[in-house]
Amino acid sequence: MLHWLRSRRRKKLLREPFPPGWDAILRRNVPHFAVLDRDEQRRLRDLIRVFIAEKDWEGCGGLALDDEIRVTIAAHACLLVLDLPDELYRNVQSILVYPSTVVTPPRSIGSFEVPRAPQRGPMPILGEAQQRGPVILVWDAVKRAGRHPEKGHNVVFHEFAHKLDMLDGAADGTPPLHDGAEYRRWVEVCSREYLALRERSQQGRHDLLDAYGATNEAEFFAVATELFFDRPKALRSHHPDLYEVLERFYRQDPAARHAA
Repeated sequence: MLHWLRSRRRKKLLREPFPPGWDAILRRNVPHFAVLDRDEQRRLRDLIRVFIAEKDWEGCGGLALDDEIRVTIAAHACLLVLDLPDELYRNVQSILVYPSTVVTPPRSIGSFEVPRAPQRGPMPILGEAQQRGPVILVWDAVKRAGRHPEKGHNVVFHEFAHKLDMLDGAADGTPPLHDGAEYRRWVEVCSREYLALRERSQQGRHDLLDAYGATNEAEFFAVATELFFDRPKALRSHHPDLYEVLERFYRQDPAARHAA
């Protein structure tokens, strides 16, 4: 019954024309949209409308939400799942958007909790994906990254990659994959690439992959996702095996799009 009601609501929503002002936002803030073919653009527009309608949005820190903010965030989030099942963001209910860098409060230890690592203090963030909570984003970072994909840093790609990773209940750098062969290839390639990045980072050697990806396997997947969509030809050239497993997971070939 719930599935039927959701499908009915979506069909009704998608019968309405795509708002013309939203296309202008896509052209201005989402350069990736221009390299999609016409069918991909149509499907992305549909996903954007459903995503905006079905998620709870909240402006924080005095930010007044508008169409530009919602469409820009939704477009980048939905590009990741363009060729994946639409229920993949079932673990995202709310998106909280701040105007600029936000400082997270220190985490308090629960009454019956035994700390297993040093507790994190206050720290500035541009985004955060909580395991059983919202996605937090900073609008000025979202807009800046969206307009400049050549830099290879996109906070929306990063945080929503974490949400894909968390679908199996753990943020471990391995999202739900399609079959056993894909899991084996994923572990082989990503483990090798992650350990190599960590070694280069420890030695202070520069790499196409941001050193933040050496923090842990979850951050490695999120950082690799940013490059896969923002600088796909460079990733395919420098890390072809990593590009291959991401291409198989996302079922997209952005390097081929950009080449075309």
